[in-house]
Formats: sequence, C-alpha cells, structure tokens
Amino acid sequence: MSTLLPNGRVDNWIGGRRVAPQAGRYLPSIDPSLGTPWIEVPASDADDIAAAAEAAKAAFAGPWRALPAMGRAGLLRAAARKIAEHAEELATIECRDNGKPIAEARAGDLPSVSEMMNYWAGAADKIHGETIEVSRTSFNFTLHEPLGVVGIIVPWNSPLAILAAKVGAALAAGNSVVLKPAEQAAASILAIAPLFDAAGFPPGVVNVVCGTGEVAGDALVRHPDIRKIAFTGSTATARRITERSAPGLKPLAFELGGKSPNIVFADADLDKATIGASTAAIFTGGAGQTCVAGSRLLIQDTIYDQLIERIEKHVKQAVRLGNALDASTTMGPIAFAEQFEKVKRYIELGRKEGAEIVFGGRFGPENFASDSPLCGGYFVAPTLFRGARNDMRVCQVEIFGPVTCAIPFHDDDEALAIANATTYGLASGVWTKDLNRAHRFVRDIQAGAVWVNSYRRIHWAVPFGGYKDSGYGRDSGLESLRGYQQTKSAWLELG
Repeated sequence: MSTLLPNGRVDNWIGGRRVAPQAGRYLPSIDPSLGTPWIEVPASDADDIAAAAEAAKAAFAGPWRALPAMGRAGLLRAAARKIAEHAEELATIECRDNGKPIAEARAGDLPSVSEMMNYWAGAADKIHGETIEVSRTSFNFTLHEPLGVVGIIVPWNSPLAILAAKVGAALAAGNSVVLKPAEQAAASILAIAPLFDAAGFPPGVVNVVCGTGEVAGDALVRHPDIRKIAFTGSTATARRITERSAPGLKPLAFELGGKSPNIVFADADLDKATIGASTAAIFTGGAGQTCVAGSRLLIQDTIYDQLIERIEKHVKQAVRLGNALDASTTMGPIAFAEQFEKVKRYIELGRKEGAEIVFGGRFGPENFASDSPLCGGYFVAPTLFRGARNDMRVCQVEIFGPVTCAIPFHDDDEALAIANATTYGLASGVWTKDLNRAHRFVRDIQAGAVWVNSYRRIHWAVPFGGYKDSGYGRDSGLESLRGYQQTKSAWLELG
C-alpha cells in the first residue's frame, strides 16, 4: 500500500497540505499497461492556481526569502534523503502512471532525482556576484537574486526527473514554486510534493496543482504573481504559452521536441553503433517517448543493409514488451490513449509515403496472446522504416514513440545537410572513429547536444536544451541556475 498516495484519489498540494480542487472535479489516471483507470487526480482551474500562487508568494516573502543560501542547501540535501527513502514507492507510482519500465526507473530515474537535489544543494551556496572597477570614486558590484514565484510545467514522459532538474534549480536560486504536472501522468508529482515539506521546506515553497493545460496551465502562465514559466513539452504548446504569457512580460524557458539525427559512418564500431542506434536511442525504456530519441537514423550507404540487419537481430533479442511493473520488461507501453493513436497514425502514414517496415508495426493486442491482460494496454512494437527520405512527414514530425526511419547518405556533406534539414535542434549522435570528422560535426550540427560514439547520455551537471523549434534556455548545470535569477547592479560612491 502506498504511503504517499491515498487509495483511489489524490488532491493538490498547496501551502503544505492536501487541498481538493475548488470545483470538485477530478480526472481518471489510466494505467497504460492495462488500459484501465487506477487513481483520480484533480481537474483544477484558475481558482486553484490562484490559491497556490498566493501560498507561494507568501512563502517567498516570509521565511523562505529570509533563509540564507546555506540553509537552502541543507533543505535540498534533506529532500534528497527523503526522496531516496521513498524511491521504490515513487518509481512504482510513476511507472504505473506512464508506462516506463520499473527496471529503468529504479536504476536511472529515481537515483538521478536524489542526486540532482544534492547537486543543486551544492550550487545553492555558491551564487556569487562580481565587483566591477568603473572609477576610483565608486564601488560597483552585482547581486544575483531570485525571481520570486516560478511556474513550472512538466510533461508525462519523465515527470520526476524533469521536476528535479527544474524545481531543484529554482529552489537553489531562492524561488518558490507552483508546479503543474501533465494531467495524463500526474500521480508521481503529487506524491513527491509532501516530501519537500517533510524535509523542512516552509509551507508554500513547493506547491503542485494538477489540471489540463487548457484550463490550469493557461491560468498558471497568465497569473500576475508568476514571474517565470519553465516548460518541457511540445513546440505547439510553447507557442501558446508565449502568446498567453506576453502581457505579463514573463521570462520563459522551453525544452521542447526533437527529430534527432543519429548518424552512423562506415568506419564506426558497428557493435556499439548497433546498440546506440536502436535500444540506446529509441527502442527501450519509455517506448521512444523521449525528446532526444534518435528517430532519424542516418546510415552511410556502404553499410546501410548491414547495419539494418544488425539492428533487427539486436532488437529481437533485447526488447521485451510487457507490463511496466514487471522487472523483466525492457519496453513499456505508450503513456496514454491519444498518444497511442497518434503513433499508430504515423506508422500508417510512413507506409503510405513509401517507406518499408523492416520490423514492428504491431499495435495493442497484436503483441500478446489473446488472453493476456496486456491486450488492453497501449503497446506499440519497436518499428524501423527503411528506404525513408528526409522529406517524408515521418522524418520531419516528432512522433514520440518507438519509431525510427533509416535514411541512407553517401558522404559527410550529405549527412550534415540531412541532419540539419529539420525545424528541430535538440540532440544528435555521430558514430565514427575519425576525430576530425567528429569535431566537424560537433561544430556544424545545429543541435543543443551532440553525442559522439554514444547516445542519450544526460547528466545534471551538463547544460541541456535545444536550438530552433526545440526551445531556448537550459536545464541542468550552473547555466540553468542563472535562468532562475535576476541580476542587480549596485553603485556606491566613495567620496
């Protein structure tokens, strides 16, 4: 039995306590492995957002604002310990809510959440201004101060990890927070919220309000007391946030979608590239529901057929579809029904556009025996298209599922041209033994992250974010911390 979630229904966390949505409305959260409801979460509205903003504003003006940096650091370390104590429970909640395999959450997501909090604790008391020599008769220096109340919106694919990156930075910088999780997978965020208060944070510093983007999200971005919006999600939603927040002149930080090129040259270590182009890039874990998924697989023409054969063999051996809570599962379901239908539509579109399915293309009950309880789940088998062209819609639109398109190229110039021929620019991979080529592609690929001879490696100390339609601003690293602060200049005349 969960100690962080009550049976059947969970409320918002506002001002240090559970608060029911004022209109009394709730949404069912669906277990995507089974396709059945398992808990209800709030369908909050503008009144609930206003209550959370008021609590956050009061906390910021009161005990939280007065706490020195070392005090914030101590509380973040205490939060890291609390999260570690409840790691198994939080992992189970998140995996039941969004379908990520429990093995990945246990080994990767939850340990990283605790470590991120420790990282931000280490950063909290190292916020320094600088002195600037202007003249002999004045003393000039800068201060880095918190913004105030920050609004944070996290998606459904990795809620806890993204919470840790954004909320940790915002708290280290001295802000208070109103966080809105995606309504499709809000349970783990609602569950973790009380742990901050249990760690000693003043009530109102961390608030969580669940609701739809159209209602609760819109109210959050328009609220006058919210001084910044940090959002991870789709490019289309980011454009709406930009429009709706414009009257308040709020700073925005967006980590958005991607259609990332994963480029394999003939001189690459093909054993490593086979894994890096398939299970490491897109086919395990969250079923391709990651913004950095290597969904465009660029293969040099001389090894095109060979690498596809290697990938097919590896995926058949390495990928096991199953219930997210089964420790032997290596790829879980799509997180919710609407996303499941979207992935299906794009696989059918790829066929119509002329690409050939090498493996996959099976949906839902097609993946299991007829009497399996998983037949109602939102499962899509890992799917590889060959003979794809970069101008196909399946090669340009972020599908956000276990679907990749193998595109042949002849030489370096063609590979680079294809890689950059997209509106996105979040991540990329290059597989080669040629050091000169590696440096050229790091320099010339239009993406916020370039992995050479690896893929999908992210660390809380390394800035992460995109170019072009993949957003602006950075998560993780000290660069992210600056985004939650404002700079004040001081002039002291000396005589």
